Amino acid sequence: MSRVGLRLLSAVPTLFGVVVVTFLLTRVLPGDPAVFFASNPAMSAADIAAVRESLGLDQPLYQQFLIYLGNLAQGDLGRSIATGQPVAAEFARRLPASAELTCLAFLLAVSVAVPLGLAAALRPGSLVDHAVRLVVTLGVSMPTFVTGLLLIYVFYVLAGVVPEPIGRLDPFLFEPARVTGFLTIDALLAGDGQVFRAALHQMLLPAATMALFALAPLARMTRAAMIATLGSEFIRTARAAGLSRGRIVVVYALRNALLPVVTTMGMVFSYMLGANVLVERVFSWPGIGAFAIDSIVNLDYAPLQGFMLIMAALFIAVNLVVDIVSAIIDPRAGH
Repeated sequence: MSRVGLRLLSAVPTLFGVVVVTFLLTRVLPGDPAVFFASNPAMSAADIAAVRESLGLDQPLYQQFLIYLGNLAQGDLGRSIATGQPVAAEFARRLPASAELTCLAFLLAVSVAVPLGLAAALRPGSLVDHAVRLVVTLGVSMPTFVTGLLLIYVFYVLAGVVPEPIGRLDPFLFEPARVTGFLTIDALLAGDGQVFRAALHQMLLPAATMALFALAPLARMTRAAMIATLGSEFIRTARAAGLSRGRIVVVYALRNALLPVVTTMGMVFSYMLGANVLVERVFSWPGIGAFAIDSIVNLDYAPLQGFMLIMAALFIAVNLVVDIVSAIIDPRAGH
């Protein structure tokens, strides 16, 4: 059986394991949600017990889990106690914001890291190589929230060249009709250039914050893969045949070095999906990461369980896409 087929088969037990682990983790969190939401001093013990009953927390743990599984089978992720809305509806509204930010950050990271890694590989040990390593090390040496606050201070407070970090769009502008949930794409579909530019400007700083952290693994893997490929026998044969340097690098070396680079891209993208939690908090971004942080603070079980389940499903989907792309680049990788 192919590697892609095995990945599909393994997805079911993996997701079930995530369901079990997330359910148990949310139940061992310190604090009692019933007490938290019944924090009115006038409420009696009977009132708190009524809240526990309405939340289903008075049931045995195994019964709570069975109810949770039954709801999941119907596509019901539960209801957020904090907002009063179905968790699925909250995620449907917030997921495009996180996905749009992550995709832009990933594109920025790839468009910068791959050329940097390629330049370092073509001149190993040179000043360019050392400069690239210095840049990527600086990007990964600081936590994302520190990088975000530093960028806000430099480019918003001091330079004033970026808009205020208050979410996806200036409050004085109206969002276009929702089609994809991606503000930039919806603005283009609506023909609203002003909203497109404003939404893009709002994304630049948080996307750059995430991209800086992702530069190091992508640039390092590109450099290592290219150096290994450039030192291989078939590259020496191509040079002996008189092929131009550009053709050797682009057509032969880069193509053969893509497989480990693409695998690293998948790992980095999966990491960025979860790592945007702190970035969303720093930039007041209304995504699922910020929603998950609020759920932890509020002892809101359902959104937290839904967040971890969705992240696991996205992680599996990204790895499946990486396997398919790897099989296209090198058919031997699909078996």
